Amino acid sequence: METAVRRNMILHVEVVDLLNHQVMMEQKASSKYLAMASWCDQRELRNSAQYFYNQAEEERSHMMKIFKFINDNGGNALSPTIEGITHEYENLKSIFEASLDAEIAVTKSIHNVFKKARQVGDFTSEVFLQWFVTEQAEEEEKVRDILDMIDLMGDFPLKMIDERIPKE
Repeated sequence: METAVRRNMILHVEVVDLLNHQVMMEQKASSKYLAMASWCDQRELRNSAQYFYNQAEEERSHMMKIFKFINDNGGNALSPTIEGITHEYENLKSIFEASLDAEIAVTKSIHNVFKKARQVGDFTSEVFLQWFVTEQAEEEEKVRDILDMIDLMGDFPLKMIDERIPKE
């Protein structure tokens, strides 16, 4: 829908639509991480729980950063509805595998918005999104490192593995 606000914004309409989708992706990631934190907390995996609580907050801050960017640049940011969050996991490794899958999905979505911004000449959004491109590479690497550590520790007791999970 073309409103007066959309006609006067400096962002490209297609990019704003993709940014609103990204808002939903970030909120969904935050909700997934809260569910993961709860699963870990219930099993007294304190470091893992704290890691996921921190990730949930980080994803929410990413969502808010994009949300404010849209509104600050004349767009209409939409508050997302989130459904279908899994609360049960087989084990700690499966949680971190699900975390990596979520990060990869967010990365692909960010890249898609970035490509569209570049394609349509929305330089404001392209510059804004550069931070997210770098951030996502770091996030994926962090989870891959944790999965490598879990694989290396193999049959060690779960508490010993949890003690080596970074809280940040």
